[in-house]
Amino acid sequence: MSNDESFAHADAELNAAALTYHAEPTPGKTAIEIKKPASTQRDLSLAYTPGVAEPVRRIAEDPAAAYRYTNKGNLVAVITDGSAVLGLGGVGPLASKPVMEGKAVLFKHFADIDVFDIEVYARHPQEFIDTVRRIAPTFGGINLEDIAAPHCFEIEQILQEELDIPVFHDDQHGTAIIIAAGLLNALELQQKKLEDARIVVLGAGAAGIAAIRLLITLGAHRNNIFAVDRQGVIHTGRRDLNPYKFGIAADTEKRTLADAMDGADVFIGVSGPDLIPPAMLASMAPRPIVFALSNPVPEIRPEVAWKVRGDMIMATGRSDYPNQVNNVLGFPFIFRGALDARATRINEEMQIAAVHALKDLTHEPVPQSVLDAYGLDALAHGPEYIIPKPFDPRLRGRVAPAVAAAAVRSGVAQAPAEG
Repeated sequence: MSNDESFAHADAELNAAALTYHAEPTPGKTAIEIKKPASTQRDLSLAYTPGVAEPVRRIAEDPAAAYRYTNKGNLVAVITDGSAVLGLGGVGPLASKPVMEGKAVLFKHFADIDVFDIEVYARHPQEFIDTVRRIAPTFGGINLEDIAAPHCFEIEQILQEELDIPVFHDDQHGTAIIIAAGLLNALELQQKKLEDARIVVLGAGAAGIAAIRLLITLGAHRNNIFAVDRQGVIHTGRRDLNPYKFGIAADTEKRTLADAMDGADVFIGVSGPDLIPPAMLASMAPRPIVFALSNPVPEIRPEVAWKVRGDMIMATGRSDYPNQVNNVLGFPFIFRGALDARATRINEEMQIAAVHALKDLTHEPVPQSVLDAYGLDALAHGPEYIIPKPFDPRLRGRVAPAVAAAAVRSGVAQAPAEG
């Protein structure tokens, strides 16, 4: 059976199982749980009228009291317009609902954060912004999800400026944080430095642009990063660039993907399947780092890549290969830290704190529970372990406190972080 046939067979089995999982025994993946007693007349008089009037009065006098008397402080909206859903494109808000419910599952399972998934029909960004602005008082944080570039940048920026709770587009910053953590470890193993590395980023949407911005903040040189879109290298001489792409443009004579890959130290793919031929991989510098993150089919498949470069470190977006770049390593714990600190935003300092917390965790001995979960006898910091595994029980205890502490240090926390 060929690789393509194997992928197709596995996908068919997974698709059938996924439909059963979503439909049975009852439709959907989430439900609302009542946290207080509701079995007597007195219980109901406290939950609703007349007892509910007293917390209403307290909140009317002091809006911060909502964090004491309601679920606001542990409630996040996962909200989308359905314009860029996974690898499926603009399928619309209703079709995006299974993804948003799935995100709710991850928030709750990994960080005990409650979620309302909200799918919005919006004909243009301003309608979406207006909707989120109007419902924001309900929540302690807003997780924007699956919104197409370039509108996602405008939407996030405006909402961050106008709201007093964290607004975080996970497709941008969550992906960038996991990429950065893994890349810093890979560079160390390959005996290279971020400030010297020549980096190619294939794909200039939300994830690609955010990754470049974060890597520059961490020390990468702007003119050593070559972003590539469908028209080729994004350079300062192009006249077809929107402001977001122009902000990552390099001053370079390179024009094609092949030009950029020649002598590159790092490849980061956030684009599509099978876009990197073996010859391009062969042209990279010694000891290259390859993050082929297109899902389910990477930009170059590991079994192909390893035949070309035995000296590389490779990561993908898939769970069946080492070094999975998975946003679940970040967003539940980033929001946990932000909510615990009652932060007004998730700023750059908090993102960098998450990067280093994830990076440092891979240098520590791996718990037996992680080995058991992945059927491994041993796992240690090295070419096949540059980022933590999603089921590592230490993630919440390391990433969330680091993010909360950064919120306090940077002056965006409204309550002292615990722990």
